[in-house]
Order: sequence, then C-alpha cells, then structure tokens
Amino acid sequence: MPTYAYACKDCDHAFDIVQSFSDSSLTECPECKGALRKKFNSVGVVFKGSGFYRTDSRDAKGSTVSPAPAAPSPAPAATPATAAAGS
Repeated sequence: MPTYAYACKDCDHAFDIVQSFSDSSLTECPECKGALRKKFNSVGVVFKGSGFYRTDSRDAKGSTVSPAPAAPSPAPAATPATAAAGS
C-alpha cells in the first residue's frame, strides 16, 4: 500500500499516512480540524541511460539485431617452403 503525505492549510501540520488505493483522500486535519491538502513527492524510480529497446529483453533467437561482425584475421605469413613450392 502506498504512503501519502498531507499538510494542513491552516496550521501547517504535516504527516504521512499509509492508505489503500481505494481509500478516499483525507480532508480534515487531525490537529486543528482544518482543511488538508495532499502533497506530491517525486517518483522513486529514475531511469538513466540511452533508453530501452524492444529487443532488450528477448533471447538471441527472437532478436532482430544482427551481431557485430568479427574482426578479420590476419593473412598467414609466407614461409620459405611455401614460397619455393609456388614457383
């Protein structure tokens, strides 16, 4: 269940309360019986990075992204035996 923050408009009394989503908002201050307002806090989850893509959570079989090509291997050096056989 979420925790909601309230503040009184009259006496500035502030408090947090755990309420169900189906519960109605509080309207009366428990200290002075004045009008309450619900305070909104920043979200607790922050996503950082370049983003998320459709293929991020799929296995390699279902992925549409091709793997990066392998680096080319260097050509074998000629040895004196292969150089003489080629002539």
